[in-house]
Amino acid sequence: MKGKSMRRNVFLAMATIVFGVSPAEAAYAGGIGITAGRLESIVGLVVGLTSVVIGWLALRSANYNRPGKQKSILALTAGLIAIVLSAVHLARATGDFGTGSGRLGAIVALMVGLIGMVLGGLALARFSRKNYRT
Repeated sequence: MKGKSMRRNVFLAMATIVFGVSPAEAAYAGGIGITAGRLESIVGLVVGLTSVVIGWLALRSANYNRPGKQKSILALTAGLIAIVLSAVHLARATGDFGTGSGRLGAIVALMVGLIGMVLGGLALARFSRKNYRT
């Protein structure tokens, strides 16, 4: 029994430090951890971050006359998927911020997907402009 109570106390202390919640809220653990809503917003965020990375690589390769059209189209597509996933999650989220519904994560994923789309669009425009001149 001593091991379980020690683990519980460590969990309560870590939740208090990391999440800034009181020990009573940490003991309840209603909004702490990976909930289904947070997992949905994390998926959108991962797709959005992938879009940003691919868009940045496409933009960088467009500067050096390397082919980057496929990368830019992939960044645009991944950004659009992230935006759609986040918008659908925001429309279905019922809880407020901090309740585990993933609403704030969906908003962040929406913005990251938008940044990825902008990077992909800039790379596509730069690629098209360079091909038009030659």
